[in-house]
Amino acid sequence: MKPAFEVRSADGAARAGVLTTAHGPVETPAFMPVGTYGTVKAMTPEELVELGAQIVLGNTLHLLLRPGPAIVEAHGGLHGFMHWERPLLTDSGGFQVFSLKSLRKITEEGVRFRSPVDGAEVLLTPEVSMDVQRALRSDVAMALDDCTPYPATESVARESMERSMRWARRSHAHYHREEPPGGLFGIVQGGMHDSLRLASLASLLELDWPGLAVGGLAVGESEDERLRVLETLVPRMPANRPRYLMGVGFPEDIVAAVARGIDLFDCVIPTRHARNGHLFTADGEINIRNRVHQDDLGPVDPTCGCYTCRNYSRAYLRHLDRCNEILGSRLNTIHNLSFYLGLMRSIREAIAAGRFTAFARAYIAGRKAASGAG
Repeated sequence: MKPAFEVRSADGAARAGVLTTAHGPVETPAFMPVGTYGTVKAMTPEELVELGAQIVLGNTLHLLLRPGPAIVEAHGGLHGFMHWERPLLTDSGGFQVFSLKSLRKITEEGVRFRSPVDGAEVLLTPEVSMDVQRALRSDVAMALDDCTPYPATESVARESMERSMRWARRSHAHYHREEPPGGLFGIVQGGMHDSLRLASLASLLELDWPGLAVGGLAVGESEDERLRVLETLVPRMPANRPRYLMGVGFPEDIVAAVARGIDLFDCVIPTRHARNGHLFTADGEINIRNRVHQDDLGPVDPTCGCYTCRNYSRAYLRHLDRCNEILGSRLNTIHNLSFYLGLMRSIREAIAAGRFTAFARAYIAGRKAASGAG
């Protein structure tokens, strides 16, 4: 089923809408917990549903390497394999290949690299990525792109962007060679160069995509650079299609991007930070490993109603972390995902009520103040 999108309310550039897929609706703006290997680390699907997760992200490259698309397809796709009945989006693997750096070689055909699992040589092409994503049967698949490094000169960014556009056309053709299981999103590239971003968008708009993503951000650029790219690009993206900002980010980054018209987000920050003892609260981040929490009988965040905050103290969470107990990572992850998904609910409510502009201004100022105090 091709995903469909409807904007239901707006406040400035911020939009609240619904992305309808074969596995149900996604109210936007939405955050997608990252389930790279077919699991959001430390979480069961039932726990994710209880937290309010509407859609989860899986990764094509990692599932290609382990366990391989055949075993996933034998389960009826990634939904059956990981026991997740709600919508799924799969990344193309482009960013993960980008992160391999010295282990990869990019050509017009695709990316040849050494598997980080067993050292075997692997060739990832647009066609391979589409075949794997079709086998995974995700609701939203992503075109294979060449993620532009940062910093990049205009000539390097242009070469990378133009390759991504050629790969996008190949991805589109191959994904639609037969009736697809879902919809394929294109990815805008072009580095920090506005003219290249707009050229990339124009190239993508020559084909029909049910949604578009902004790639090549959250790769080391400054906040000002990232926001400038969004301010240049997003107003020119189709208003009747969802806009997905890949790999972003911290809570204040999400709020700022929603204010500029972004609808979908994913990032490893809430789950990775949880495993490293960094927890998000209404008053800013805390490091549960710090000694100040050793005798603290209070919850992580007294304003939070998640399972962790209802039942456990900061002192207990610090104890679990110091003892390397798995439960510590689980409880921290529950809290951080609850924080992120709760933030998205607050964003949607603020847009629907016509008060998002004030919400965003106050939220970003509060986060900056908390960061400065820390």
